[in-house]
Amino acid sequence: QVQLVESGGGLVQTGDSLRLSCAASKRALDYYTMGWFRQAPGKEREFVAAITWSGSSTYYGDSVRGRFTIPKDNAKGAMYLQMNSLKPDDAAVYYCAADSVASSNSRHPYEFDYWGRGTQVTVSS
Repeated sequence: QVQLVESGGGLVQTGDSLRLSCAASKRALDYYTMGWFRQAPGKEREFVAAITWSGSSTYYGDSVRGRFTIPKDNAKGAMYLQMNSLKPDDAAVYYCAADSVASSNSRHPYEFDYWGRGTQVTVSS
């Protein structure tokens, strides 16, 4: 059973930084592609970033490229989302997800078969 638990959300101001954490099962971190998605009220779930099982490749959605990074630390059992230069449009519930097929370019929600419950990020202007 793969478990994913997000933490670190909160209220920040425009321009601030915030780091989200995803505590993940060892199997997910060692063998699966891991990713972050977000969903704002009334909008579809949006791809944010992903990292391959080896950590050798990371890729990002257009709206966050250059501002967000997605490191992971298998020894600590966690993946992170480092968010810099936050904007009001970044406000959403952020979800951690895992793709057991371990594709090197998973970016659609249907490609990820394990999900956390989400953590809320609010950005004030």
